[in-house]
Amino acid sequence: MSDWGRYADYGRPRRVDGGLRARSTRGAIGVSWWSRRFLEVLESFALGTRLTRGRSYARAGQVLSLDVAPGKVSALVQGSRAQPYRVQIGLRPFPARLWHRLERQLAAQAFFSARLLAGDLPAELEELFAAAGAPLFPATVAELEQSCSCPDFAVPCKHLAATFYLLAEAFDADPFALLHWRGRNRAELLERLRQLRGTGSSAPRTAGSSVVGPQRGGDCAAPSEAVPGEPAADGSADGTPARPPLAPAGASRALADLPDAPMAGTVDRFWLPPVPLPDRPPTLASRPDLLLRQLGAPAPAIGGPGLVERLRRAYGQLGE
Repeated sequence: MSDWGRYADYGRPRRVDGGLRARSTRGAIGVSWWSRRFLEVLESFALGTRLTRGRSYARAGQVLSLDVAPGKVSALVQGSRAQPYRVQIGLRPFPARLWHRLERQLAAQAFFSARLLAGDLPAELEELFAAAGAPLFPATVAELEQSCSCPDFAVPCKHLAATFYLLAEAFDADPFALLHWRGRNRAELLERLRQLRGTGSSAPRTAGSSVVGPQRGGDCAAPSEAVPGEPAADGSADGTPARPPLAPAGASRALADLPDAPMAGTVDRFWLPPVPLPDRPPTLASRPDLLLRQLGAPAPAIGGPGLVERLRRAYGQLGE
């Protein structure tokens, strides 16, 4: 069959019930800085006119499913044929070693840790990732691997374009979906930040440092008695068993590397921050739906994503 014969039977897309419908009914799609930034990057690749071909598909609910995984976005989009088209968008995830370095940098600054643990992505995050050699968004269209099972030769076709729009709105609903695409899901990232912040591993350790304040279990615990006539485990004279060194915490993090000298000789260093501060003051803005983004979608039995969307609109109106 000739190419013309293959395209001659194309018509309007088949109507879908229960598809993923874009929340935006007109105008621009995307409300958060990260979703709009994502679409701006795509349009900078001269994909603007091609993207608009899929906007009506996204708003009509032609996308049947959308899944974000490390390095790959998969979707099913209903077109004019009976069988939905399979869409895939690939973006190289960051390697584990790079993620470990990023997590240490995020944990070293309370501003980033607090915002991420609250379920939000601060705008300064893009600059931090770029400085670490891990840009959040693709720099060229060649970094995106786009494929669709439809016979259209255009890239992106309207099925890919519809997936891009729904992906941007997925970033609105869950900002961690963008980081998941780059290789780290919400649970892994937040647990890693809690560990780094809780153990103080982001700060340098110093031999012989002590913890300021009472230890767990009340006041200082009494040392265990040594058995007469037997050497102590640590070689100490009184036979007190050795204790593993504790990581500096609280004020001791700032004082751990100071020499044992009168405070008058080190007062100029006493007020130095234990971790570097950002070059510019961070911005802190909360959205009415912050709690919804932290909790995620409820079970389908009580409303699923639809309930989240209704609550988000209600919170937005109350916030106004």
